[in-house]
Amino acid sequence: MNANMKESPKILFTGKTHTVVKGGEHGNVDLNLSSPNAPGRVIADVEPHPLAEQLFAGAWSACYITALGIAASKKKVKLPDDLSVDIQVDVAQSGAAWVLQAKFDIRMPGVPQDVAEKIAQIGHETCPYSKAVHGNVDVAVNVVTS
Repeated sequence: MNANMKESPKILFTGKTHTVVKGGEHGNVDLNLSSPNAPGRVIADVEPHPLAEQLFAGAWSACYITALGIAASKKKVKLPDDLSVDIQVDVAQSGAAWVLQAKFDIRMPGVPQDVAEKIAQIGHETCPYSKAVHGNVDVAVNVVTS
């Protein structure tokens, strides 16, 4: 491996959420329950339940989709009815350290790409969860407008 290349962290646990706004006011978070005894896990005989990373992703996504609404209103942009945010939060191991990393897939159909990306950026600057992890958690953002 090149000394300048950073080794990718090994993902240990993943939490995923899908958040949408229904009726223009309140969001719904879809949270699939997992179990730590899934394949490759070491805890046996545990019923499916929310893992910490799922709960964190759920709270973050609920807050973030609200921040998108605030950002859009500041830019005088009407968000599409089918706006959605998918967040994946991973607990990963990088060397001896355990770290968090996140991936956002933001869907804003019909909004110009540059405007959607600016709204997504302002959303992160507004959302308390995004601000809390800034500089501590690697966050990848993908904005889709088609």
